[in-house]
Amino acid sequence: MLTAASGPDPAGLAPDRLFSGIDFTTSPAVLVAVSGGGDSIALLHLLARHIARARIVAVTVDHALRSDSKREAEEVGAFCAALGVRHLIRTWHGDKPITGLSAAARDARYRLLAEAADDVGATLLVTGHTEDDQAETVAMRATRGEGRGLAGMAPATLLDGWLWLVRPLLTTRRAALRDYLRAEGIRWVDDPTNEDAAYERVRVRRRLADPTAFAQAIETARQGARERERLGEAAAALIAACALPAPGLIRLAVGTFLSAPRDTATYALRLLLATAGGGEHLPDEPRTATLLDRFAEPAFRASLARATVERRGEAVFIYREPRGLPEPGPALDGQIWDGRFRLGNVEGETIGPAGRSGRREDVVDGVPPALARAAAAARPAMFRGEECLGLLDGQRNMDLPPPLTPPRKGEGDSETPALVPNRARGNATPAPPSPLRGGVRRTGGGAPSAEISERSLSFDPAAPGISPSLGRPFAVPLVAPFARIMPAFDLAPARALMKLVGGELPPPPPYAGHTAPEA
Repeated sequence: MLTAASGPDPAGLAPDRLFSGIDFTTSPAVLVAVSGGGDSIALLHLLARHIARARIVAVTVDHALRSDSKREAEEVGAFCAALGVRHLIRTWHGDKPITGLSAAARDARYRLLAEAADDVGATLLVTGHTEDDQAETVAMRATRGEGRGLAGMAPATLLDGWLWLVRPLLTTRRAALRDYLRAEGIRWVDDPTNEDAAYERVRVRRRLADPTAFAQAIETARQGARERERLGEAAAALIAACALPAPGLIRLAVGTFLSAPRDTATYALRLLLATAGGGEHLPDEPRTATLLDRFAEPAFRASLARATVERRGEAVFIYREPRGLPEPGPALDGQIWDGRFRLGNVEGETIGPAGRSGRREDVVDGVPPALARAAAAARPAMFRGEECLGLLDGQRNMDLPPPLTPPRKGEGDSETPALVPNRARGNATPAPPSPLRGGVRRTGGGAPSAEISERSLSFDPAAPGISPSLGRPFAVPLVAPFARIMPAFDLAPARALMKLVGGELPPPPPYAGHTAPEA
């Protein structure tokens, strides 16, 4: 049975020191992930001595994979009650996959934690990842040759654009936390899978019992983090020199990229390709480097990562290729469309690629009209029947009529609706949810949509079902590589990309004394 007690601090685990780098005032409530293991139990007990317990909400995710998991979650609840902390249990229901169980459980865990944060109004989630977890993570990634992954876990990671996950124990050893719990008279639960050598992490943990191997893994993480931040800042400066002269069309100067350090130019190009193509993962580094070499050719056209790349004159243009766009279909508010946009005020509407109907007249000088049309054709548009009512565009949403389905109370009340976090909607059953939010759906990757006949972009505000008082549909541009998960390592390139495409800038990390950079 877990018990709560109070006693002297073992050396080096003073709460004020452990949590001094985190500004807990950024969130009305502080959500703490507590499994019942020693790391998370120690985290909760230490945090309860640092901030008001009334602000803390502990949540236990029951993966329902072991017969004892429900009882263990309830024991955590009893410990929290003795500590004076509110406790929630979230259970992973449904069938479990036979293969890829660990990854599926991780996705389910973060989805349930995000839902709990939404329920209690928290924008800050604290986890008990330790220095041991960091060493294990880096050692496993090193065996797979993961370059950027060798930075390990970031001290803070933004989930789904609104929830900051912080890891205050990343420089604290697991053994020190166990010593703390013993000194406090607190017991914890040991997950039997932590000793099962069938799991890669357990095998790696045993290898890291060698102090030299452990120290090497931690040093790899430190160097990897520094290099990732350095490269990200350099790439951000290169991305800042790019432009978006027409909707969905990225323009970069050939000379700027060819004269930049090769690693910087390659990384920036990988980020731009993933953003244009709506890909969560960056394209392969060697293939991107080969594409970068083609920038020296006087003219070329290529495709990579669902993006088309063309050189025209002294500029290279990048835009979404026409293949694999989502089929037209009914949309939900908060839905992620093609990895590139988050939709709003679209409940019940038919959303699909604009196709030929995306033709626009406001083409900027110096932009080849054919490229502007191709980029616009891959953008989301609203249809009623076969008629295209117009592009979904955050800047031009007044071109569109209000949705057929009125927004919920408090949503879309103004002519120009406020951009709200995607946690504004409930669960969606027609399509599988995002691993991080129950109410977010991703579309894309299907067969190419059928060609849609060109229609007028005007609409009749007096048409049945149209009420000018309702909020207009809109689409917020996203940066796909960082839309779901953005480690603090990557804040600089993420901000540069969001500025480029006109997306919402991420909230500043909850570091004490941190000042958000100017937009």
